[in-house]
Amino acid sequence: MLQSYKNILVPIDGSYESELAFKKAINVAKRNGEDTALHLVHVVDTRAFQNISSFDTTMVEQVTETAKKTLSGYADEAKKAGIKNVDFSVEYGAPKVIIAKDIPDEKKIDLIMIGATGLNAVERILIGSVTEYVTRTAECDVLVVRTDLENKPALTKDLIKANRREGL
Repeated sequence: MLQSYKNILVPIDGSYESELAFKKAINVAKRNGEDTALHLVHVVDTRAFQNISSFDTTMVEQVTETAKKTLSGYADEAKKAGIKNVDFSVEYGAPKVIIAKDIPDEKKIDLIMIGATGLNAVERILIGSVTEYVTRTAECDVLVVRTDLENKPALTKDLIKANRREGL
């Protein structure tokens, strides 16, 4: 018997890998039946704003509005692909805990589909990988997306070299 997933969480951070996770999540949701729900989330890491001396709430509002527009576009794309039950939210706090624990508990998530990376190398060293934390601590299944829609490596050698030159 095949595993059936009914509530799929896809964290969206604007990275190429999170977009691939979203596109693959559409396919997984379609295979699991029309009652499968797709939950999209963007987490605004409030710790990033704590270090700004002239903290202005308009910055958070701008980030929130951009995230809402992006998520709304993704939700529309999922609906056009035939997913009937799609929702999205913008959350505030520590992305690791919100993605691995809070939302899965609240929405009864049984699968998290997350991009392999989203931060640059320096940020991963300093604050750790959200993906790594989610795979280690989430109580539901986690699928880490590393390949494109044709199951070829998402990051080609040329892209990796370009990222290294840019310090990513």
